[in-house]
Amino acid sequence: MPGMTWTSLRGQLGLVAAGYTAVLAAGALLIYQRHRMYVQHAQEAAAAGGMYAAGDLLLGLMIACMLLVPTGFLALVIRKSEALYDGYAKLLFALSLTAPLSLGILSIPVVSEGTGALGWICMCRVLGSPVMIVGCLASRLLAPSDRAKRLTLYALLIEVLTLLLTVGLFLFVVTSRH
Repeated sequence: MPGMTWTSLRGQLGLVAAGYTAVLAAGALLIYQRHRMYVQHAQEAAAAGGMYAAGDLLLGLMIACMLLVPTGFLALVIRKSEALYDGYAKLLFALSLTAPLSLGILSIPVVSEGTGALGWICMCRVLGSPVMIVGCLASRLLAPSDRAKRLTLYALLIEVLTLLLTVGLFLFVVTSRH
């Protein structure tokens, strides 16, 4: 673009957008390759379902961790603008609210015991909570204004408390069955 330099806010946000695009493209390619592996080795996948599920979990966590890189750069870039960072903090807070919502939806037996997409999406969100905690913590440390610090702290607390509740519920279910 004429007149745009890489040191301008627009140029830096363009680089961040390119980073997100690259991570999402790499993630989509990895998921596609994983799907092809399932198709080519259907009998092995059926026989070793738990191992394949663990591989899926690790792939999802890897993609989530890769998304932390452009998010970190985004936080550094918009840190100079209080209004932009406040908007980012609001978005982070809204995303953190999806963790307890997902946990609540998973507590419905029809969802958690079924094979539908809603249960899968909610499970991915709950399992991605540790990655969100890292992102919330970094965002909290970089927050330039009191409002952004407060919103990112709330997001961090929601994520941590939801993770603790998840672990507590898991331990309750495991110990009550024995």
